[in-house]
Amino acid sequence: MKGVFSAPGDYVHFKSQVPLHKIPIGTKQWRYYDFGPKAVPPLICLPGTAGTADVYYKQIMSLSMKGYRVISVDIPRVWNNTEWIQAFEKFLDAIDVHHIHLYGTSLGGFLAQLFAQHRPRRVRSLVLSNTFLETRSFSAAMPWAPIVSWTPSFLLKRYVLTGIRDGPHEPFIADSVDFVVSQVETLSREDLASRLSLTTDAASVGPLLLSVSFITIMDTNDYCAIPQQLKDQLGERYPEARRAYLKTGGDFPFLSRPDEVNLHLQLHLRRVGVEPRPDLVHNIPKGDIGGSPSKENNEDDSDESHKDNGGGSENPPAEYEINPTSPESSGSGNLDKQPLDSSECCHLFPGGFPREKHIVPPGTPLHFVWEYIVFFHLLHIRSLCIIWNYSLEFRQFV
Repeated sequence: MKGVFSAPGDYVHFKSQVPLHKIPIGTKQWRYYDFGPKAVPPLICLPGTAGTADVYYKQIMSLSMKGYRVISVDIPRVWNNTEWIQAFEKFLDAIDVHHIHLYGTSLGGFLAQLFAQHRPRRVRSLVLSNTFLETRSFSAAMPWAPIVSWTPSFLLKRYVLTGIRDGPHEPFIADSVDFVVSQVETLSREDLASRLSLTTDAASVGPLLLSVSFITIMDTNDYCAIPQQLKDQLGERYPEARRAYLKTGGDFPFLSRPDEVNLHLQLHLRRVGVEPRPDLVHNIPKGDIGGSPSKENNEDDSDESHKDNGGGSENPPAEYEINPTSPESSGSGNLDKQPLDSSECCHLFPGGFPREKHIVPPGTPLHFVWEYIVFFHLLHIRSLCIIWNYSLEFRQFV
């Protein structure tokens, strides 16, 4: 991992375009992104233990430009799996979403299956990536789980980070690791403790009412933190699920292999009957974007974002607006003549970012030079005065 992390250019642009929502529901604080046409059933992305809502920014930007709605959430501070099911249902009610498609990685995939088991009427399909069916092995590997809520933050972060393979990596995978590590640093002690508690809380996924044909299993073939035995158990549970294998990608293929992941997500959504609404993606003036119009104070981010006032995602009548008119690259394949590319598919990403022109008044450089000259002379005069005073004192002493 790199010693100094620099945010990727596409992430900086994402933060400037997509509003971050924070809503309190009961005692839980939900932090999430909601982007894309509201007329489309949403794909909700659930991160793993080390992830935040931000780790899916490449999926949000790519799929929303195609006319899909993507919601990425932080896992709130819930301490057992029953509490998770109840809290997530209240969250969906608060944002006025009833039927959902879930994409979960690692812990997020496990939580997605639990919710689909206990709330089958709300879940229409699942995309599971590098995930598992039960927590027994994690509980056995963490004997200090009963005191996790009192464990200092630096120990929790160290424990989480030791589960992430640290190099050598190819550049894209190394960048994905650096990004996720930077997100871990933003998590509080309570956030980390609650997520580790979820991974050790005794629970297993039971039979699902959801048809197996509406499940896609997307795994990487190189390595990941989830043991292969647990991934094999998942495949045995859903033998008729659609399989999507990524040759490489590591623990975070949504960051390291976004083109392939976005392709499989779009294929899954179309296979389960979710039709995109590209007609609701409109050109907009620069600096304007669909989403909640109200500002929020974001304690975790240095830039200004937006907040949902009513517990949901309020948008202008156009529902979602972004400029998708630039041509896209064709690195991921062909799907209705729309190649899926999340990091360089259009003018929103390097090297086609729109850069603001900063107009400097003509007199500014000259004005700066004169200020510097005046400052330099004042400093010189002050030094001469000090030297003169010391010389007088020396003469008096002599």
